[in-house]
Amino acid sequence: MLNKILNLSQSRYYWIAWLLLGLTLEAMALFYQYVLDYFPCVLCIHVRVWVLAVITVAIGAIFAYKNTFVRLSSQLLMLLISGGLLERSYQLLGTERGFVFAECNMESGLPGWFALDQWFPAVFKVWEACGYTPELLFGITMAEALIVLTSLMLLISIIVIVAPLVNRLIHKAV
Repeated sequence: MLNKILNLSQSRYYWIAWLLLGLTLEAMALFYQYVLDYFPCVLCIHVRVWVLAVITVAIGAIFAYKNTFVRLSSQLLMLLISGGLLERSYQLLGTERGFVFAECNMESGLPGWFALDQWFPAVFKVWEACGYTPELLFGITMAEALIVLTSLMLLISIIVIVAPLVNRLIHKAV
């Protein structure tokens, strides 16, 4: 099992899967925004920015996955990104359910040097205040689905980083 994890995490297909996940999440967000008229709040935009980071790291890793330094750096970045996504998802769910009272305004909070909301307003512009997320399937809201998905992303990132270390420890012990 450990060898399968190692082989998968060192392949181009692993990074293609991350890329497809990121593109799917962005496509779903835009579908809900432009087809179903559920407009994004500032927390939703923050999630989109983190998903853009997933896409960016995955693209870089696809082209340089054989380089050990790039692969390890990409894994560590994916761990950081997954953690950031989990935090934003928690804030979104907490705002929706009322156990987090986040300051939610109409400004993205992005710095001027990274003004995605001005460069790409069709994707990153805040359109409404926080409060609820749309229902996906079976009564599950987007915030609930995001918290589960980002938890799984974080878990996968941890496993992929820890697996080579455990493998080395096992081989040294033998």
